[in-house]
Amino acid sequence: MITFFDASALIYLIEGAEPFATKVRKELAAAAKTYPDLGAAVSRLSWLECRVGPMKDNDNPTLALFDTFFARPDLVWVDMVKDVVELAAAIRVQTGLKTPDALQAASCLQLGGEHLFLTGDSAFRRVAGLNVKVLA
Repeated sequence: MITFFDASALIYLIEGAEPFATKVRKELAAAAKTYPDLGAAVSRLSWLECRVGPMKDNDNPTLALFDTFFARPDLVWVDMVKDVVELAAAIRVQTGLKTPDALQAASCLQLGGEHLFLTGDSAFRRVAGLNVKVLA
């Protein structure tokens, strides 16, 4: 099982925004209890989205927290390869999700059936086959 972090879930976790940070930690703890070998995955889009706020605010301590998370050697990266982009286009047509969200959903689906998609956005529930846990 692998947990895919939408940018919102990762921002909640790293920046400690309550009550959402606690919700992320609880979901991760529950998943790890069921799946002791639980992995973590992100897309390059999550990396971009997580860095924008701290960069705008010149918040180097928060930026460093994100950089530490993204530097984890066990973190799985999903890149925006052709298959991801094609699937994102189909998701966008089928669900009406905006392009960034369709890319996030497609990135997670590339991981296969054993995944958990953590997000703060309930719109992801419209994506067939996406195992979504909404934290908000």
